[in-house]
Amino acid sequence: MSTTRTESPGAVAGEPAGGQPPPEPPRFILYLEGAAYAGELRGLTLWVHHVLLPVYGREVTSSSPWCSRWWEHPEAVARLHGLWLVWGELTGPGASVAGPAEWHRDHLPSVMDALRDPQGPFAGCKPGMHRAKEAPVVDAVDPFAPPPPPPPPPV
Repeated sequence: MSTTRTESPGAVAGEPAGGQPPPEPPRFILYLEGAAYAGELRGLTLWVHHVLLPVYGREVTSSSPWCSRWWEHPEAVARLHGLWLVWGELTGPGASVAGPAEWHRDHLPSVMDALRDPQGPFAGCKPGMHRAKEAPVVDAVDPFAPPPPPPPPPV
């Protein structure tokens, strides 16, 4: 589906008529902080609770877990945010008629399979019971940093 854009005389290339710059594309949620993160998480939560889960949630079992506090799992937030962003791109205004089919084929299964895997981010969570996960320990050494200076000679 193609659209034709008309510009007013004197408009700068790449800017819509009226001289306003185009809106910035959404930023991935892991790059946001404070109020920007909270606002984005609120929008994601509305989509997860009112679109994703009612249609694609499926029953929770030990082999297909879901956490009722999914927003407390950073991996879940990251994966769901990516899924939501592409949902908007492939199903929103201006999307091709094939967009929803592409979303179902290319994006939904891999995200939901990863989230609902028994070893995934919701492992140990049960309906009504959230279990926080510990991040793996990482040595505090930067293996790619320049080597430290040699110690001073003894006096």
